[in-house]
Order: sequence, then C-alpha cells, then structure tokens
Amino acid sequence: SFLDLMDQVRDAVGEPLTVTSGYRCPKHNAKVSSSTGSNGPHTTGRAIDIKADSRLRFLLIQAALKQGITRIGVADNFIHIDNLGELDGFPSPRVWNY
Repeated sequence: SFLDLMDQVRDAVGEPLTVTSGYRCPKHNAKVSSSTGSNGPHTTGRAIDIKADSRLRFLLIQAALKQGITRIGVADNFIHIDNLGELDGFPSPRVWNY
C-alpha cells in the first residue's frame, strides 16, 4: 500500500523519481541514522527518500500533502516521505528539516 501511495505521488509530480533510500534493515539503519537507531521509519518499509532539487522538493511536498501524507523531511538534496503515525510510534503530523 505504501508503494501504491508513492506511485500516486509520482503520477501527481508527473516525472520519474530517484529513490536514494527505501527499506533499511535495522543494522544498516543504526549505521546511517544516529537519531533513529535500529528502528527508524525506514525499517518499517513505509518510508522513502527521494533525490530532489528545489523545484522537485516543492512538487513532492505538494503531491504528498494531497495524498494525505503527514510526515515529510526536507533536506538540501532530498525529501523524506513516510506514512507513519502515532499508532506506529512516530509523531504525526510533522515536517522537519535536515
């Protein structure tokens, strides 16, 4: 269902998207994310990072919000999107920057 949701986001953006991070096993997540450790959003299979410049970041945020996504992280060169919530142990709604 998360992949279907991201297909809808991609369709709304209207161009191919470059995924820089999708599912991570807990061990790898602990290596690359000191803030979330071994059980961050990417370990659920319901989180994705997409390479994006300023223009694409805007389009992705706009499309994600239209799809009801309420957790978005914004970095200089990517957007993090996940559909996790309070019941999953992740505060929502949230928008953060890296």
